[in-house]
Amino acid sequence: MKNYVHAIPTKLYFGKGQISRLGEILDQFGKRVLLTYGGGSIKKIGLYDEVIGILNKGGFTVTELSGIEPNPRIESVEEGVRLCKENNIDVILAVGGGSTIDCSKAIAAGVFYEGGDLWQMVDSNHGALKALPLVDILTLSATGSEYDGGAVITNLKTNEKLGNMYTYPAASICDPTYTFTVSKYQTAAGTADIMSHIFEGYFSATEDSDLSDHIAEGVLKTAIKYLPVALAEPDNYTARANLMAVSSVACSGIPEYGKQGTGWPCHAMEHELSAFYDITHGVGLAILTPRWMRFILKKDPSCAWRFVRFAQNVWGIEGEDGLALANAGIDRLESFFKESGIPMTLTELGIGEEHFEEMAAHANFGGYLKNAFVPLTNEDIVEIYKACL
Repeated sequence: MKNYVHAIPTKLYFGKGQISRLGEILDQFGKRVLLTYGGGSIKKIGLYDEVIGILNKGGFTVTELSGIEPNPRIESVEEGVRLCKENNIDVILAVGGGSTIDCSKAIAAGVFYEGGDLWQMVDSNHGALKALPLVDILTLSATGSEYDGGAVITNLKTNEKLGNMYTYPAASICDPTYTFTVSKYQTAAGTADIMSHIFEGYFSATEDSDLSDHIAEGVLKTAIKYLPVALAEPDNYTARANLMAVSSVACSGIPEYGKQGTGWPCHAMEHELSAFYDITHGVGLAILTPRWMRFILKKDPSCAWRFVRFAQNVWGIEGEDGLALANAGIDRLESFFKESGIPMTLTELGIGEEHFEEMAAHANFGGYLKNAFVPLTNEDIVEIYKACL
């Protein structure tokens, strides 16, 4: 078990009706608020009016940034920073899913960035940055951005989608009822993202971090249990609450306590797909993950022990043949994604192999994935992409 140091400064307000605390949460930071949100779904469900009502009643001055994209663009970050500076914003309120929260984190840090090019901030190596306070109201169970300090920003001009550390939300309001209207497609894609956050740390060479493994397996089993319920009964509070709870835990770092880092290979590969084709992140991960699993199991059969544990502890599969167990667990995962309505080939998304070599080179820049659970070369990554067609 490896040494670790971890701190999560975010205060979670979880459960129905927690928006009643919004005014008092924001008051500690100031009265000038930048309200950020995406394509308008918060207006359709009445959340926008509820938020504006609370802000007006509390005497807050509101500036709005709407239209934040599903894969948030650097242009939205630039516009948010401009609005913050022009309006002397005290605190950012992000209402939406991970993309809105991610963009808002970069905006919060970008206000204090001294360089003239905000893409340099996205593309440079740094830890948490000085930032405006950020509060969020979560409306999608997926990325875990409500409980971590990272964000992923896209530059379509350069076909780059880069993750980096910016700032933790000061507070996150997580009310599962705000996810009742999320479509089946986005609910399934979000759950695939939750599960991928676990896979990226679970498939590690560390064998003796039992706490982390049991937490990871618990998250996976919870997601597997409640996704079908949420798909069949969109307003089932128990299902939505459990998915929202595991969303926060999965990407928090907690399931990786004491584990050797892996570089998160599936996320590295998927970010390339999103950067080139602007696809839904969770869908890309669902397509890639079973193919990555089969590839590394074939490349290095000595890693089968981890897949055997996955098959036994997550899926409850029994048997004496380790390799058969390993493959059975992967098959069950792929079937689970298919049954959830997720497209399971790149061909279905209109993606061909014309950019695979360029994507692989960028995903593995500087040998980034040489320390993955099973090390990957550029050629390996191309083969994984091809297996997804």
